[in-house]
Amino acid sequence: MKQINSYIDSVFTNQDDLLEEVIASIKENGMPSISVSPSSGKLLSLLVAITRAENVLEIGALGGYSGICLARGFGKNGKLTSLELEEKYARLAQSNLAKAGFGDQVSYLTGPALESLEKLAADGNRFDFFFIDADKGNYENYLNACVKMAEPGALIVTDNVLAGGSVADDSIKSKRYTESMRKFNETVANHPQLESVLIPVGDGMTLSRVKK
Repeated sequence: MKQINSYIDSVFTNQDDLLEEVIASIKENGMPSISVSPSSGKLLSLLVAITRAENVLEIGALGGYSGICLARGFGKNGKLTSLELEEKYARLAQSNLAKAGFGDQVSYLTGPALESLEKLAADGNRFDFFFIDADKGNYENYLNACVKMAEPGALIVTDNVLAGGSVADDSIKSKRYTESMRKFNETVANHPQLESVLIPVGDGMTLSRVKK
């Protein structure tokens, strides 16, 4: 899996100085190096552009790497709402999005994401694109919250669904969230309101279209 991803990254992504700076800033701030892979980031940009999404919700900001990739997809016409548990992480993400030219198009809500999602729903917010990349144990809760706020035909993208390949290969050491991801993948695949597929890019992404 690592070899395949290295190949995809080397062929389909070019050196990106801005994103390299984001990776460096995450490391400098002592934050975990768990940003999406270069190819996963490019896929996010492409998906936002292809779907012409203009109102994007991200669950899990970290240092802003995926936020920049999402924003590149909508250019000057969209807006990003990003949920992040840690205030420190959200501040760094905001700074990095500003450097990328999207400072006026992104807003951050800090604290437990489920609480932020409840508030967004209560305020009548609707989104046409979602990216879930946060605590794995809550993925199903996040998915349900996204479906409730989704415009018809919206796309929900979820990261890390292969758990390093351990969901499919018993010879690979399980991660603490392997079983959660197996259960989540089954839920997504059989969800009555979604049409879904799993793309084995990076650590695996599910793409789920909300039925109209």
